[in-house]
Amino acid sequence: MFSLKQITLYEIHLPLIEPFTISSGTQDIRRITLIEVLDNDGYTGWGECVASEYPNYSPETIDTSWIAIKQWIAPRVLGKTIAGPEEIFPFLQQDIRGHLMAKAAVEMACWELTAQKQTIPLSKLLGGTRTSVESGISLGIQKTPEDLLRKVKTAIDHGYRKIKIKIKPGSDIEYIRFIREELGMQSPLMVDANNAYTLNDADVFKEMDEFGLLMIEQPLAWDDLVRHAELQKQIKTPVCLDESITGIDRVEDMHKLGSGKIVNIKPGRVGGFASSIAIHDYCMKHNIPVWCGGMLESGVGRAHNVALASLPNFTIPGDISPSKRYWEKDIVDPEWEMNDGSMTVPLDKAGMGVEVDHDRIENLIVRKEEI
Repeated sequence: MFSLKQITLYEIHLPLIEPFTISSGTQDIRRITLIEVLDNDGYTGWGECVASEYPNYSPETIDTSWIAIKQWIAPRVLGKTIAGPEEIFPFLQQDIRGHLMAKAAVEMACWELTAQKQTIPLSKLLGGTRTSVESGISLGIQKTPEDLLRKVKTAIDHGYRKIKIKIKPGSDIEYIRFIREELGMQSPLMVDANNAYTLNDADVFKEMDEFGLLMIEQPLAWDDLVRHAELQKQIKTPVCLDESITGIDRVEDMHKLGSGKIVNIKPGRVGGFASSIAIHDYCMKHNIPVWCGGMLESGVGRAHNVALASLPNFTIPGDISPSKRYWEKDIVDPEWEMNDGSMTVPLDKAGMGVEVDHDRIENLIVRKEEI
């Protein structure tokens, strides 16, 4: 049980080591909103809002989420006696439509606070069973197939267990065929379209069946389950849904329609941990594999992803790369490291298992607001 006394919002800017390109654009600096919650007993918890600068992945942005937290979410939770963090998401769903990433940031910070209060690891509070989680890497769209090959070879050398290749029309078949011809069929490859195609492009994905891919992620429109079902009927490669899955209801619809065979669970996209656990449990019951995607998070968001991915049905390596994959210097201590293709789940500390580097954050702050 806890009662929140204060919520502090921090916007920081973290430069990426190299630009990251997907079908809808390129990022070289990540604007990040961090959330710090403080309860009346003096315990704190940290969260991260995964919204992007532009509404090209979801309708939310870093600026709209800031407004949502300040004007609607914080006033609803501050001062309220809350029995447990699992109560927060249903409570926030009442009369506040959408804004799932803003809700998730506060909700997940409260789970971290609860783990601190109970002096247990966050992963255990969520129901995690693993001591390590396998790591995958996401490779942005490259200028040439040869450039992509170099990136894939480096990823293999570093020991990543899954290699996700971003694609878009004109940067798809030629690229993947070149990789398979050069490296053979054994490399664990998948592609991610970030909804860059339509059902008229079905022949592209039929051709991809020959490449032995683990999955094709979100090929069609972000809110379209019907056409994904039609595409899945036409191809052998499993369709994995990402942007289309915003809650347990969408997973149920996906399963009934046959819109996909794999689910990417990003806790920030679905409203937080309670929703993520519900999706995980439904998928496990219906033999649908899940994995944890990434949103260019700092070490705080990465800590939350590692904790979630320790649940038993996360059977596919997630996009959970070490800190050095994206940042010259992260904002947590210790920074996240990968050993033998896996990340260790922190089990020797309460909460998320890493400490926030307050001095580092202070040097990166662009704006700060206490509520």
